[in-house]
Amino acid sequence: MKINIKKLAVAGMMTALGVCLSAFSIPIGASRCFPIQHLFNVLAGVFLGPLYATGFAFSTALIRNLLGTGSLLAFPGSMIGAFLGAYLFRFTKKVWTTFLGEILGTGILGGMLCYPMANLLMGNKEAALFTYVLPFLISTIGGCILAAVLLSILYKSGIVYYLQGMLKET
Repeated sequence: MKINIKKLAVAGMMTALGVCLSAFSIPIGASRCFPIQHLFNVLAGVFLGPLYATGFAFSTALIRNLLGTGSLLAFPGSMIGAFLGAYLFRFTKKVWTTFLGEILGTGILGGMLCYPMANLLMGNKEAALFTYVLPFLISTIGGCILAAVLLSILYKSGIVYYLQGMLKET
């Protein structure tokens, strides 16, 4: 894989913003929800592609965990959603598929993958398979709404096309 320095720089800036804005969280049930992470997952899917979006999601989750502002549950949710959203966008070039990938990847698949993590790594023996699905879905849908508003403004102004052209691999 050839490294695209521009995409790497954008992923780094998005990681920094994601970590800085992680103070904005909403406690829902057994988890803390970060709609800003889902906003950035969608943006990473549109601008960076599957590998860089997944790397961005992993980096943000890792730094948040090291700083004590995140939980281990951030890994499966954010990474699967970022990858699936970017993967669907890459093949369809339709933004709504990015939202769909983020909601399915983070809200449903990521929420279900949190069960073994909570059970084995965090010692939460009373967690059920679907314990985290509803809180993750709420957070993901909130982040996707924010991303939809931001992307509609960026599309109308033409900035999306400029950024996609600038970040295109040559």
